[in-house]
Amino acid sequence: MVCTALPSCNLDQSETGCCPRFDPAPWDKQEFVFDHWRFVRATTVNFLHVPLNMGAMVKRTWAKIAAAEAAPQGTFLMLSTDPTPWRGEHYFAVTKEVPAAENVTLSGTFLTKVFEGPYRDARHWCRDMQAYVQAQGRPLRNLYFFYTTCPKCAKHYGKNYVVAFAEVGS
Repeated sequence: MVCTALPSCNLDQSETGCCPRFDPAPWDKQEFVFDHWRFVRATTVNFLHVPLNMGAMVKRTWAKIAAAEAAPQGTFLMLSTDPTPWRGEHYFAVTKEVPAAENVTLSGTFLTKVFEGPYRDARHWCRDMQAYVQAQGRPLRNLYFFYTTCPKCAKHYGKNYVVAFAEVGS
């Protein structure tokens, strides 16, 4: 099924006061089509693909998004990728331009797959996602990850769901 909108989630229903419980079903093995979707791009300093300033970056970026009243209602998406071992790029879905932020658009077709486990399994998720995309007969262009909960909330819920978004060619 081709999706042109993100699955909904109730951001107000959080047992932790932070991240809501994540339902993986509407995200797993889907095809999303982005047609100039709006995002705010932010970066982190990484050490061998491990972000060193992720919490501060998320708080700073989210404050700008909230101040601009640009947060999508009823859903959330932050795509992350590491173009180098030393820098991470993070794309926050927004509904309109955010002042004092790097506003970008993304277009393309993305295949998704949900994984569960610790961050150290990311190299396995990359390999599994490459195989999944290949099995669909599509070339892989870029790979992003949507980390659905912060580490504190993942520990509380007992699950660390991560959604791989593979940008594919036709």
